[in-house]
Amino acid sequence: MIRIGNVWGRNIQFTIFGESHGAAVGFALSGLPAGFAVDWDGVRAQMARRAPSGEAHSTARREPDELEVLSGYFGGHTTGSPLAAIIRNADARSGDYEPRFLRPGHADLPLYYKFGGFADYRGGGHSSGRLTAPLVAAGAIAGQYLAGMGITVAARAVSIGGYSDASGMADVIAQARADGDSVGGVIECRAGGVPPGLGDPFFDSIESAVAGMMFSIPAVKAVEFGEGFRFAGMRGSEANDPIGVSGGIIAPETNRSGGANGGITNGAELVFRVAIRPTPTIAAPQRTADTKRAESVLHSFGGRHDVCVAPRAVPAVEGGAALVLLDAALAHQSIYGKGIAP
Repeated sequence: MIRIGNVWGRNIQFTIFGESHGAAVGFALSGLPAGFAVDWDGVRAQMARRAPSGEAHSTARREPDELEVLSGYFGGHTTGSPLAAIIRNADARSGDYEPRFLRPGHADLPLYYKFGGFADYRGGGHSSGRLTAPLVAAGAIAGQYLAGMGITVAARAVSIGGYSDASGMADVIAQARADGDSVGGVIECRAGGVPPGLGDPFFDSIESAVAGMMFSIPAVKAVEFGEGFRFAGMRGSEANDPIGVSGGIIAPETNRSGGANGGITNGAELVFRVAIRPTPTIAAPQRTADTKRAESVLHSFGGRHDVCVAPRAVPAVEGGAALVLLDAALAHQSIYGKGIAP
């Protein structure tokens, strides 16, 4: 029997469900300590950052993204039972999609093989960026809990289409739209106040956990920490972060490693970047397969899609990082007590 792995986490368990054009998408968050008061306005503000903005880069699909809490919250606080919520889909236009033609660069081809043609193809189904809505909501809750520990998480798009200035980003997006094409970008995320000691060596390293979560976000194709790929051209004397003592605290004096060594946070700011690929579904004709006739064809795809996903992916990167850090912080707390408790 083929199953989809949609549960993540060790100390907290994050479950995500739904399809792009189904009745709703949603999440369940288990392991969140009881007695935590969620700032729902803050959660809605994060979700608004993910929603289409009406700007040149975003889709014309408009979803209200109203969060309906089903369980785990009562009397203004978490109860300790799974916190579950759904976000209903209200603006799906399924007629734009047909399973006959596979979209190049999208999940259509691997899903076709994995599920034998039974996967929900509308808008990408369970593989759609629509699933980042519950990720952002759950991540916003995790971020609020982390704030009580003194940990902050913030991300931003640092380049789009190779341009890092606002005018260049706007121009490259406008040109891609005019060409019926799309463009990618780079998002940088920084987590401050992260205590040393989070994460483990090897398979449960903090980098492994962050990277695994980031690659769960549709369109992410690369992750780097600190100097990342630039390390390959350095000597050790350039790459190493000197260690010093200030006010009785031992800490790195620079942060080329991005806040972690040996899979464990070192007390410096956690810094990583993700590469967002251009949106696969574009208006320009592309070579693909006609699965009904079993032949190659040139086909143009319809639908409402982002010219550039990167701006709307920023809160998803923040939310994913917050979930990872909360999971790691709760493990740290269970070992060392409440030194970083809210």
